[in-house]
Amino acid sequence: MTLSVWDLVFVAVFGGFAWYIFSATRVRELAVAAAKRSSELADIQLLDQSVALSKTSLSRDSKGRWHIWRQYRFEYSRDGVGREIGHIIMLGPRLQAVLVAEAPTLH
Repeated sequence: MTLSVWDLVFVAVFGGFAWYIFSATRVRELAVAAAKRSSELADIQLLDQSVALSKTSLSRDSKGRWHIWRQYRFEYSRDGVGREIGHIIMLGPRLQAVLVAEAPTLH
């Protein structure tokens, strides 16, 4: 039994797709953990206990290596009534930023 070139291409494509799905799932779990941690530190309530992927691209890190750049969106509330949108930026498996709007100051 010999493998043709197409068999090898199929295995490589399927393996790459499986790796991407596994990686995306792990990075999403890290983003949810970052959202929970940031919500506790900022004294805000994370709504729905989840994040949603909003943007994806390729980007280089500080050492020049390519990684998948992902921006996740999550909803939070300061008072338990209103909903606001925050963002988490991940470069590969590393957290780059958590962005939430500052609380408005009232006189």
